[in-house]
Amino acid sequence: MIRKVWEHAGVVFFNHFFTHFPSHRVRQAVLRLWGAQIGPESAIFRGTTVLGIDGIRIGEASVIGFRCLLDGRGGLSIGDNVVIASDVHFIAGHHLPNSDDFGYVLEPTVVEDYVWIASRATVLENVTIGRGAVVGACSLVRKSVEPMQIAAGIPAKPVAVRRSALTYRPVYRPKLF
Repeated sequence: MIRKVWEHAGVVFFNHFFTHFPSHRVRQAVLRLWGAQIGPESAIFRGTTVLGIDGIRIGEASVIGFRCLLDGRGGLSIGDNVVIASDVHFIAGHHLPNSDDFGYVLEPTVVEDYVWIASRATVLENVTIGRGAVVGACSLVRKSVEPMQIAAGIPAKPVAVRRSALTYRPVYRPKLF
């Protein structure tokens, strides 16, 4: 019971008080305090909402844009050198429509290294986005995306193959953002 209260306090504390604080260092320190694992040189921009803080793992030099939703209740793992543009939503579960008690299922989401997810995409639970893959803007990802695949649409489907050596390191932490 105390653990649940602590987790809920962390979610409320971050989402209501610190998500708009103009310092990556402070925002990430608060998330780490409540159990998130965040690698060095990563950035989480202002306005991002988090759920299930202790289920979130973000690798090194990954950038999370403005106003994203990071739902870690089922487990959310984001690799190294990942770029997640603004307004991207990760949804950890779904309700069971035929359940008498409106039951739900929470499942993990995995984003491997060097992935780029464009603005306003939504990624559902039980999905893996493979190394180097790209998800187009406003896409709905309901199924896993293969490494180096470019997927787009509603639902997201393969549209091309990415050709990149994947040697970049997207370190971007501007002051006051």
